[in-house]
Amino acid sequence: MIDLSAIDLARIQFAFTVSFHIIFPAITIGLASYLAVLEGLWLRTRNQVYLTLCKFWMKAFAVNFAMGVVSGIVMAYQFGTNWSGFSTVAGSVTGPLLTYEVLTAFFLEAGFLGVMLFGWNKVTERTHFIATCLVALGTLVSMTWILASNSWMQTPQGHEIVDGIVVPVDWFEIIFNPSFPYRLVHMGLAAFLCTALLVAATGAYHLLKHQYEVESRKMVMMALWMLAIVAPLQALVGDQHGLNTLEHQPIKVAAMEGHWHPAEEGEGVPLVLFAWPDNESETNHFSLEIPHLASLILTHSLDGDIPALTSVAKEDRPNVALVFWSFRIMVALGIAMIVLAWAGLWLNRKQSLFQRTRFLQVLVCMGPSGLVALLAGWFVTEVGRQPWVVYGVLRTVEASSAHSVQTMTLSLASFVIGYLAIFGLGIFYLIQLLRKGPQLTSDAPLSAQRPARPLSAVNDLIN
Repeated sequence: MIDLSAIDLARIQFAFTVSFHIIFPAITIGLASYLAVLEGLWLRTRNQVYLTLCKFWMKAFAVNFAMGVVSGIVMAYQFGTNWSGFSTVAGSVTGPLLTYEVLTAFFLEAGFLGVMLFGWNKVTERTHFIATCLVALGTLVSMTWILASNSWMQTPQGHEIVDGIVVPVDWFEIIFNPSFPYRLVHMGLAAFLCTALLVAATGAYHLLKHQYEVESRKMVMMALWMLAIVAPLQALVGDQHGLNTLEHQPIKVAAMEGHWHPAEEGEGVPLVLFAWPDNESETNHFSLEIPHLASLILTHSLDGDIPALTSVAKEDRPNVALVFWSFRIMVALGIAMIVLAWAGLWLNRKQSLFQRTRFLQVLVCMGPSGLVALLAGWFVTEVGRQPWVVYGVLRTVEASSAHSVQTMTLSLASFVIGYLAIFGLGIFYLIQLLRKGPQLTSDAPLSAQRPARPLSAVNDLIN
């Protein structure tokens, strides 16, 4: 039987809730920009297909936005309940950053969300389009503040430690810390990839059902072009992000590469394609390697070395196997996205894309892959930072609240049951909504009522 401490349970609970939460903002960020593009194309071309798709995806946006808000509130409460040490020590930095996110991004989104969802035929077309653009801008601003906070925890600067408490000294340095630009762009592109794959899968599903042909073809083509451009760009950004991580968090990179021991002079570091890292024996089992390639990628030299895991004590290392495999899942799915996009565009050039049933089935199966890659990337980021909550400043064991195992067990069980019930139903409804398809709509508003909640913009019932 696994013997878990209270802090282990607290970490599992936070990982569980944040994993549920992150998928909703990612889709919200991508869909908001997609809606702005669709509405802009409709205003420019007056092509009814763009309006139909805009109103269809606006319903999905409303459902997703509502779940994102609810799941996000829980995250803030956990800082006080389970991680009071973190709030006490670092709250003077993270608290204001989260407050700025509410005062700017959330108010911007909430202020114009009602106009976007319920303003059809109630405001002018230009006003409605501006509202949609401002909601999209709000999601990007929200991401900026959240990534600033998380990046500071990864690469902290601009502060002093006074009596064991973090005191802000330079907010410019705090916000624009060394890893912030890379994380911000990496997360933004990931959100667009997640949305593109979701849109492509929805369009392919309806093409396989031989329904909504015009709208579905438009969805697939727009998504494939987005994937073809953004996926290779994401690979380049990821490479630069990795080099930045090597500079500031070298042990995280060592875990990603499964690099246990310093390389002999002139030997270089091999790229470990597959292996089973063993934390106890400090080695990799069943390793499949390409000599010198890790050195070439990370140091641009065939014999360059990188810090090894054994260069620090065991208690200063993350869970190597989890970081190692999460990184490979993310990279493998990224490569698959690039291949998928360019294969689809090649088939379209051959004018056979929409006749290839097998390819459309692959598109449907790849629908969740963006979210899986997103979660894998965040596992690398967060698990690889361990045993630190604020890297080099505050350890995880020092950040937790003094709860008993029984208390945390009950809390974790309650969260699992509650999340699976509430968000499981929400995700099921969202899937049903997408399966229903972009039915032809009139210029009537989404709802004849004047609801106060985003979710009420969706008037479809689950069969």
